[in-house]
Amino acid sequence: MFSFSQKLCVIVSLIALTSCSSAYYSAMEKVGIHKRDIMVDRVADAKESQQEAQQQFKSALEEMTALTNFEGGELEAQYNVIQEQYENSKEAAALVSSRIEKVEDVSEALFDEWEDEIGQISSASLSRQSSVKLKETQRRYQTLIKSMHRAESKMAPVLTALKDNSLFLKHNLNAKAVGALQEEMLSIKKDVSVLIKDMNVAIEQSQKFIDMLEK
Repeated sequence: MFSFSQKLCVIVSLIALTSCSSAYYSAMEKVGIHKRDIMVDRVADAKESQQEAQQQFKSALEEMTALTNFEGGELEAQYNVIQEQYENSKEAAALVSSRIEKVEDVSEALFDEWEDEIGQISSASLSRQSSVKLKETQRRYQTLIKSMHRAESKMAPVLTALKDNSLFLKHNLNAKAVGALQEEMLSIKKDVSVLIKDMNVAIEQSQKFIDMLEK
């Protein structure tokens, strides 16, 4: 049996294999970490990245709101804050997308393996029960991944608005620019509100899926 520290060393040494999923999953299997375990971890990671993205987009909205209430001072400094918020939001969105892709990758491997193993069960009763469990897991997974992609798609319009406003402010560091941006705030607030709502659904679905796999 491998100790925890030995497993950790193997995991670290296998990072280079992540570009080849089948090799990675096979190597992890050899140290007792199965696709189901990886699935749970990746869904949890995706959930965490969505929670972080929620906070980041809320922060960006707060800074934009503060800008529209600007009453005098150094606009360039405020521009730098808005630009930083945009960059941070873009990074948060990219992490969400990356982790969703990883969930999809391991789910495909897990379900393919599950189907193959069902075919190896000689007992008709056990095979039937395993098939029912697989179909239920796939159904719940489809609900989960759809909610993730729905929330993911809502990040794009917010990022576009943040970028537009940042560039506009850069080109027009004056009070008139702030006034023009005030007209955009209603749309941004609406988009962020929808994004937060859809992410809450995805986060809730993530936890339900994790709970189901861990039973």
